Amino acid sequence: MAKVVALIASALCILAIAGFAQSQKDDFVVKGQVYCDTCRVLFPTKISTSIAGAGVELKCRSRDNDTETYSAKSQTDETGSYEITVDGDHQDDICEVNTVLSPDPTCVQQPPEISSARVTLAENTGMESNVRFANPIGFRGDKALPDCVKVLQDLDLNPEMI
Repeated sequence: MAKVVALIASALCILAIAGFAQSQKDDFVVKGQVYCDTCRVLFPTKISTSIAGAGVELKCRSRDNDTETYSAKSQTDETGSYEITVDGDHQDDICEVNTVLSPDPTCVQQPPEISSARVTLAENTGMESNVRFANPIGFRGDKALPDCVKVLQDLDLNPEMI
């Protein structure tokens, strides 16, 4: 009988510890890319370029009253990639990563269609990882590159759209 009680008590302790470990709020990591829309088509193409040293900012705002609840900034590395560590769960917030500053003087326009990406920063989403990947965000170049006509034709798109 004592063995059964000890076994049950041990099992309960293990379950309690596991529950406590799961209830700890982890930080999230948002990862993404910043690119230059060299064809001015509002999406990345095979000749889009990554922007090193671009500024990005993550902002979360309340769904209820639209007030800012969280903010963090980062900068892209030499490959145009960024990482932003986010404290806590933002289940009741709308969170977006936005372009802030491009160091490339030929690629500074910030069209709303490509300058932000929404990310979900909540624990109860069914995702096991605390890493969230944002869609690519970018700046638009001053002029479309000459190769864009061929790129768009390869995509069965009308090159006159540039």
